[in-house]
This record gives sequence, C-alpha cells and structure tokens, in this order.
Amino acid sequence: MPHTITLHRVLKAPAERVYRAFLDADALAKWMSPNGFTAKVHHLDAKVGGGFRISFTNFSNGQSHAFGGTYLELLPNERLRYTDQFEDPSLPGTIEVTISIKPVSLGTDLRIEQAGIPDVIPAEACYVGWQESLLLLGKLVETQVE
Repeated sequence: MPHTITLHRVLKAPAERVYRAFLDADALAKWMSPNGFTAKVHHLDAKVGGGFRISFTNFSNGQSHAFGGTYLELLPNERLRYTDQFEDPSLPGTIEVTISIKPVSLGTDLRIEQAGIPDVIPAEACYVGWQESLLLLGKLVETQVE
C-alpha cells in the first residue's frame, strides 16, 4: 500500500528564492540529491503540463536511478504540485508531490507532502533523504552572495 510523508522547515530566505530553487535545473542539481549521491537534471520544462527528468547516481558504486514527472500546478512563490514516477519497474506507481511556500517573519515556511510512495521504499528512508536534501537547499537559498 503506498504511503505519504510530510515535511516542514522554515528557511531564512525569501519565498521567491525558495520557489525558484525547485524550478531551476542547476539549483536542483546542486541541492536535491541526498548525501552520497550526485544529481543530473536531464530535462526541465517548468510550466503546467511541462515535465522533468532527473537521475541520482550513487557516488560509491556508480549505480543510477532516474525519475520524472509532470507539473500539475505552479503558483509562483506559493505552491508547486507535480507527479513523480521512477523509471525502475520495481518502483511502480505515481507519486504526487505538493510544495507549499509561505512568507513568514524570518523568511519562508516550507511544507512538503509526498503521496503515493511505493511501499517498497520505507517512509523513514524518504524522511532521511529529504532532510539531507533540505539542508543543502538551506545552504543554497539562505546564503546571500553580494
């Protein structure tokens, strides 16, 4: 039975910068992969109905897995909703990801819901992967380079 995870984080960065980090191919390649992996964005068409394809490569053993999806909703600086599907047939189904972004006094309140995760992927693995990625996202968007 597929499952759902939710994450929450407050980032000391403006909502626009956080939103952009989810739709800029170079930014995604920098922050999205969890520890021990590299990321490559093969395609990204950031519009409703547009799609993306990304692969993560295990730096230790060189094994890669790819996934992609379609953008369902893009409300600038507020919300992104997209589908996600693994290319590996042993990870079936469609995941729906909702990213909610809200300006707050210290920066941006970020909430992520990932629904429909294949049951062969433990929920705790998703939490750990996202937590590692969100640390990298923070380093990217919270740093103001003049």
